[in-house]
Amino acid sequence: MQISENQTIQLVIIAVAGLAVVTQAIVLLAIFVSVKKAARSLQSQITELRSSVTPMIYSSREFFTRVAPKIEATTDDVAEIVHVFRSRGSELESTATDILGRVQRQTARLDGMLTGVLDSVDRVGGFVTDTVQKPVRQLAGILASVKAIVESLRSSASEGRSTSTPGEVETPSTTEG
Repeated sequence: MQISENQTIQLVIIAVAGLAVVTQAIVLLAIFVSVKKAARSLQSQITELRSSVTPMIYSSREFFTRVAPKIEATTDDVAEIVHVFRSRGSELESTATDILGRVQRQTARLDGMLTGVLDSVDRVGGFVTDTVQKPVRQLAGILASVKAIVESLRSSASEGRSTSTPGEVETPSTTEG
């Protein structure tokens, strides 16, 4: 029985191994089918993507083919404009420098003229002040002396008029001015 039990165990192991191989074959077949299905799906999506992208690529290529000369022409025009601006800028700078030099010369000339005029006005003002102030001082002196004479005459005239009795107090006159 020993032999038959060994054979039975071997038979069971072979059956289990065979079952495992069959199961593995089924799993591999299922994986193969799903990969094949996914590959077909991916291929159809790539085909759709290619069919939608290809016209866009062709139209972009045509667009760039048409636009490239215009872009080059525009670039050349912009370069020419920049060159003209640079040359005009240097001309403008030299003109502005010339104008500023002229303005500075005219400003210095005008400053000299105004300084001369103001100096003359100052001298004339000093002369007029001296010319007018001397006679005004003299007139003020004359008027002060006339006032002093008049006041002295008034005070001597008011002293002669006042006759006071020995008991009366003398009051100052209110007519002094």
